[in-house]
Amino acid sequence: MHNTATQHCPAATARGFTLIEVMITVVIICILAAVAMPQYKDYVTRSRLADAVTGLATMRAQMERYYQDNRTYANSGSFVSPCKSGGEAGRSFGDFVISCTGKLNDQEFTLQAKGGGPVKGFTYTINQQDVRATKELPPNWGSRCDSKWITKKGDSC
Repeated sequence: MHNTATQHCPAATARGFTLIEVMITVVIICILAAVAMPQYKDYVTRSRLADAVTGLATMRAQMERYYQDNRTYANSGSFVSPCKSGGEAGRSFGDFVISCTGKLNDQEFTLQAKGGGPVKGFTYTINQQDVRATKELPPNWGSRCDSKWITKKGDSC
């Protein structure tokens, strides 16, 4: 007679991951994160620098329209130059504030975009002749350039 109650079931096969497999997976993820995070941070910073470029181009176009109407970049009678009107809020583009620096007269202007918050340390300029310059960069981004805007880490003048 066969007693089924006393029979032992064959051992079930083990399922799951071993500790070494889990540790290898964690190490691979950490290595990928160590490589990806700095690249992602630089990418986000570069996207915020687009605000400076956009702001300077927009303000330069406004200055040129003002010049066509008034034959000067400076205030003319009751007309106020775009870089002197509106207050800081009207000249803010993302984390950048656009202002006039240096000369502002009948024939010349220089606009400056100065970064704040996450883009503090970035300063760009443009003038009436469309000469673009990078006046200030964070130390790990490179050095200033008097002939173009540096908007990518490691870019050279």
